[in-house]
Amino acid sequence: MPSDSPRAPGSLRRAGRLACLWVLATMLAGCGMFGSRKTAPVVAPAQKSQQAPRFTEDGEPLSPYGNPDFYIVDGKVYHVLKSAAGFEERGIASWYGPDFHGKRTSSGEPYDMYQMTAAHKLLPLPTVVEVTNLANGRTAVLRVNDRGPFKDNRILDLSYAAALKLGIVGPGTAFVTVKALSRQRIGPQTVPPGELASAVPPATLAALPPRPAPPAPRMYLQIGAFSDRGNAERLQGRVAPQLNDNVRVFEDTALGKRLFKVQVGPIDDVDHADRIASALDRIGLVDHHFVSN
Repeated sequence: MPSDSPRAPGSLRRAGRLACLWVLATMLAGCGMFGSRKTAPVVAPAQKSQQAPRFTEDGEPLSPYGNPDFYIVDGKVYHVLKSAAGFEERGIASWYGPDFHGKRTSSGEPYDMYQMTAAHKLLPLPTVVEVTNLANGRTAVLRVNDRGPFKDNRILDLSYAAALKLGIVGPGTAFVTVKALSRQRIGPQTVPPGELASAVPPATLAALPPRPAPPAPRMYLQIGAFSDRGNAERLQGRVAPQLNDNVRVFEDTALGKRLFKVQVGPIDDVDHADRIASALDRIGLVDHHFVSN
């Protein structure tokens, strides 16, 4: 009888193992783990539906997904901000597109690369932000609805539409300013799917009268700030011999309080910034951020 065959149990075990592997692969593919961009877990806090809804600065309800107190990616803990009020940041933006189109974002919404959206590691989901490309002066108002980017030295992942408007699709990255907006909404700004085949800005953007770009600010990576100049100079003296870049002590009195800030730069471009960040990481200085003076 077929059921008494000595080969049947082994075949069943092999079939079971193959089925398990297939299910695991399907789950991972659905989470975007085979793509080039790491994604954050989509987290819904326990008993969320029984709590009173929380709202963003512009009055939109916070997503029930993607807003835990913290989450972990690659062993690093990220603490989600409770509010975006007054948030402003400078750094490097990248973009993500067709490989993730239609997949679930950390807010639970499907990613639509033709909408004006972005991903950020810490801002509440959703948050409306104004993003400025510091190289060309272009600005865009975006809705942050996803988590990322988790590549070192990046602060924002733009949708394809947002990157197109900001002039970042071609180069892939740019220095930007990100500023949270209050009492602002964004309309249904989209980019026609036919424009996906080209990284050239759409005709509507190309036809706009040219506007001279403002002078790009001089960017630095700040590695420390001290009320005592001696402490700042000691850090400068420890770091400077290990870097092939200028390390300065900048005296800042802009807010009425004297601070001595240790900064590396000026930074020429994104590649230069990545090299500096890697060198700082190698000597154990992982707490640094971009500034301009």
